[in-house]
Amino acid sequence: MSEVDLDVLDLKEMVLANNSFGPSDVAAIRSAITENYAHFGELRDAVNEMEEHDPMTPAAKTKLGVCLFLLGKFRNALEKLTSADGSAMALYYQGRAEFELGNYESAIGAYEQAQKSGYNDDDCKIRIAESHRYAGRTEKALEILDNIFGPAEQTSEYMYQRAATVALVGGRLEEALALYQRAVNTDENHAGALFGLALENDRMGNDEEALRLYERAGKAFPTGIGALINLGLIYEDNNQFDKAQTCYRRILESYPDHPQTNLYLKDAAATGNMLYDEEAQRRNDRLAQTLNMPVANFELSVRSRNCLQKMGIETIGDLTRTSEAELLSSKNFGETSLYEIREMLTSKGLALGQFAHEKKSSDPPIDTSHMSPDEQAFLERPISDLNLSVRARKCMARLQLNSIGELLRKTGDEMLECKNFGVTSLNEVREKLTDLGLKLRGD
Repeated sequence: MSEVDLDVLDLKEMVLANNSFGPSDVAAIRSAITENYAHFGELRDAVNEMEEHDPMTPAAKTKLGVCLFLLGKFRNALEKLTSADGSAMALYYQGRAEFELGNYESAIGAYEQAQKSGYNDDDCKIRIAESHRYAGRTEKALEILDNIFGPAEQTSEYMYQRAATVALVGGRLEEALALYQRAVNTDENHAGALFGLALENDRMGNDEEALRLYERAGKAFPTGIGALINLGLIYEDNNQFDKAQTCYRRILESYPDHPQTNLYLKDAAATGNMLYDEEAQRRNDRLAQTLNMPVANFELSVRSRNCLQKMGIETIGDLTRTSEAELLSSKNFGETSLYEIREMLTSKGLALGQFAHEKKSSDPPIDTSHMSPDEQAFLERPISDLNLSVRARKCMARLQLNSIGELLRKTGDEMLECKNFGVTSLNEVREKLTDLGLKLRGD
């Protein structure tokens, strides 16, 4: 399946389809989520929909149990799988769920049953070795891995498991690193091998390489808790608290009650907010000083000064609350003056209209006491409802007038200040408003 196919894959539809479900389907789900983590939400939605079906066939329970396992809901997965169809796949993922819950002996028993039922023999042996390793029986794990031959030895999972095992044996770190690297070369998205390489580089003080590998491990699916926690802690050390919180939330999507991660998330949020607030306050103080500077302090042409004065623009802040269109809509204000003012603001790291959303209207409110409810409703209607001529509409756009209510706050003289807007257009506007029983301010 290509990367493009993964991007357009409807994972939810694939999971809910009434067809056979095997290891290749699990691999497709993992690849899809690794390529685009948004697919994780589709898998979760599919599982929620599957759980609403009652009663479920034993085969459907197996599919649901495997998908619950992929979501990190191991107890729910185990419950479904133990009451499923007893197939080799159900038994294998029953072992996987037992392992994730720390029940290593039960995991080994389930893997052995899956092995007898026809699940891939080498896959079962590799997982049995992993369970022995986690149970503290390193030599037993290594003995099992030593007796796996053929194509299985060339798989990324085998090389990862062997690397993780020999890493526990004194004096074999170089061998472990070489195996981790071979595993990654075979599967660039193998989360376990990437984590193993990252962890060893972390221990050796190779910070940049460790971070790069942790980030790669964090993108793989399923991602281990250790990789995401370590990556989050590195982000915190680098004051990247937003990224750290993203790592912790990824964990909590699958393990909502994970106490350590919940604590890390709260600390990262609190520290990040504190640093952000302090820096934001310093930036705001510097910005306020700049915005309060009078325009008269700057060397502008006489034409620009006169125009700004006429428009009531006195400070830099006033300029940032005024758009280019508003300046150009004023008579006698041209491109040369616009360029001059734009350059002045750029030198201060500001721009025309940057804070236009903060601008308060200087126009007085409309007296609606004499209006009926229907007439008041007209005030919210768009100016386009007036069906004005092209010239008049362009003037409305220059003045940034969107509703009929905003138009009514303007006087006829203010409208005539707009470029290319003459008495003919003004009369047109007045006629349209009169038809609605309305009029401009001052009329």
